[in-house]
Amino acid sequence: MTMNEEYQPINCDDYDNLELACTRHWVLNLTLRNGETVTGAAREMLSRKRVEYLVIEQAGVSQDIRLDHIASFTHPELGTVVVSAE
Repeated sequence: MTMNEEYQPINCDDYDNLELACTRHWVLNLTLRNGETVTGAAREMLSRKRVEYLVIEQAGVSQDIRLDHIASFTHPELGTVVVSAE
Protein backbone atom coordinates (compact mmCIF):
# COMPACT_ATOMS: atom_id res chain seq x y z
CA MET A 1 0.00 0.00 0.00
CA THR A 2 1.30 3.40 -0.84
CA MET A 3 0.85 6.52 1.19
CA ASN A 4 -0.65 8.29 -1.85
CA GLU A 5 -3.69 6.04 -2.23
CA GLU A 6 -7.07 7.53 -1.37
CA TYR A 7 -8.01 7.13 2.30
CA GLN A 8 -10.97 4.85 3.03
CA PRO A 9 -12.61 5.62 6.42
CA ILE A 10 -13.08 2.64 8.72
CA ASN A 11 -16.28 1.47 10.41
CA CYS A 12 -17.38 3.71 13.31
CA ASP A 13 -17.46 0.83 15.84
CA ASP A 14 -13.88 -0.11 14.95
CA TYR A 15 -12.84 3.55 15.29
CA ASP A 16 -14.53 3.74 18.71
CA ASN A 17 -12.64 0.64 19.86
CA LEU A 18 -9.35 2.25 18.81
CA GLU A 19 -10.28 5.44 20.68
CA LEU A 20 -10.99 3.36 23.79
CA ALA A 21 -7.59 1.68 23.41
CA CYS A 22 -5.95 5.13 23.26
CA THR A 23 -7.81 6.34 26.33
CA ARG A 24 -6.63 3.30 28.29
CA HIS A 25 -3.17 3.15 26.62
CA TRP A 26 -3.72 -0.51 25.82
CA VAL A 27 -0.99 -2.48 24.12
CA LEU A 28 -2.47 -3.70 20.84
CA ASN A 29 -1.33 -6.39 18.46
CA LEU A 30 -2.03 -5.00 14.99
CA THR A 31 -2.12 -6.92 11.73
CA LEU A 32 -1.76 -4.64 8.73
CA ARG A 33 -3.31 -5.29 5.34
CA ASN A 34 0.15 -5.94 3.86
CA GLY A 35 0.64 -8.82 6.35
CA GLU A 36 3.00 -6.96 8.69
CA THR A 37 2.35 -7.21 12.43
CA VAL A 38 2.98 -4.41 14.91
CA THR A 39 2.67 -4.38 18.69
CA GLY A 40 2.55 -1.14 20.64
CA ALA A 41 0.71 1.02 23.15
CA ALA A 42 -2.16 2.99 21.63
CA ARG A 43 -1.55 6.69 22.36
CA GLU A 44 -3.85 8.85 20.23
CA MET A 45 -5.85 9.24 17.06
CA LEU A 46 -4.78 11.90 14.56
CA SER A 47 -6.25 13.37 11.41
CA ARG A 48 -3.96 15.01 8.86
CA LYS A 49 -5.02 16.06 5.37
CA ARG A 50 -8.23 14.01 5.67
CA VAL A 51 -6.36 10.83 6.59
CA GLU A 52 -6.80 9.28 10.04
CA TYR A 53 -3.97 7.65 11.97
CA LEU A 54 -3.46 5.63 15.12
CA VAL A 55 -0.33 6.65 17.02
CA ILE A 56 1.29 3.72 18.78
CA GLU A 57 4.39 3.68 20.92
CA GLN A 58 7.00 0.92 20.88
CA ALA A 59 10.04 1.17 23.18
CA GLY A 60 9.61 4.94 23.45
CA VAL A 61 9.28 5.48 19.70
CA SER A 62 5.99 6.71 18.21
CA GLN A 63 4.65 5.44 14.91
CA ASP A 64 1.64 6.71 12.93
CA ILE A 65 -0.39 3.96 11.27
CA ARG A 66 -3.12 4.79 8.76
CA LEU A 67 -6.41 3.37 9.99
CA ASP A 68 -7.28 1.97 6.56
CA HIS A 69 -4.01 -0.02 6.59
CA ILE A 70 -5.09 -1.95 9.72
CA ALA A 71 -6.67 -5.34 8.94
CA SER A 72 -7.28 -6.30 12.59
CA PHE A 73 -6.20 -5.57 16.14
CA THR A 74 -6.23 -7.63 19.31
CA HIS A 75 -6.39 -6.89 23.02
CA PRO A 76 -7.52 -9.23 25.85
CA GLU A 77 -10.44 -6.95 26.81
CA LEU A 78 -11.64 -6.53 23.21
CA GLY A 79 -10.71 -9.81 21.62
CA THR A 80 -9.80 -9.59 17.94
CA VAL A 81 -11.44 -6.81 15.96
CA VAL A 82 -11.43 -7.19 12.18
CA VAL A 83 -11.45 -3.68 10.74
CA SER A 84 -13.95 -3.01 7.98
CA ALA A 85 -14.56 -0.04 5.71
CA GLU A 86 -17.23 2.49 6.58
